[in-house]
Amino acid sequence: MSTYTQILYHVIFSTKHREKVLLYEHHEKLFKYIWGMAKNKNCVLYQINGVKDHLHLLVSLHPSIALADLVKDTKVCSSIWIKEQKISLDSLHSRLGMALSPTR
Repeated sequence: MSTYTQILYHVIFSTKHREKVLLYEHHEKLFKYIWGMAKNKNCVLYQINGVKDHLHLLVSLHPSIALADLVKDTKVCSSIWIKEQKISLDSLHSRLGMALSPTR
């Protein structure tokens, strides 16, 4: 007998102090970067979107990946990438925070 489960997580990343520093013209590049990170971890990113002060991800995890690890890696790597690419108005304030909720 086998069992199939699927839990979707709605993960929200916010800029420091909710400052509007994530420029719209760079969203596509940032979204592709985050999508690739999820894919490399064998996770499925169903949707990503955002505005200047926060991003939304709808993701399911591979059984070998802990949610905390995916969130930490996404936060750290995307913040570094944003600074390297100079795609925010103020790279000092492009650090992302996080909130999440499981979706049934």
